Amino acid sequence: MEHAPFPSDLIQLQADWQRTYAALAAPRPVHTTALRRRLHALSGQLLFHPYWSGPGRLPGARVELRRQARALVRLP
Repeated sequence: MEHAPFPSDLIQLQADWQRTYAALAAPRPVHTTALRRRLHALSGQLLFHPYWSGPGRLPGARVELRRQARALVRLP
């Protein structure tokens, strides 16, 4: 299914979320409280991004966003 192109700031937000989640999920994370707070803040920014009130309401858009952000984030 076609979707509207994602704004670069939304892709960057998702990439930051994925990096933060990976850091928190590490075997021995450091600064877990700060990481959890950052993850919570990024989740809110992602949820309320203006893109989702317009063309982003198509099924599968969030999955595609995660796929594109994953291409930016090379997790070990």
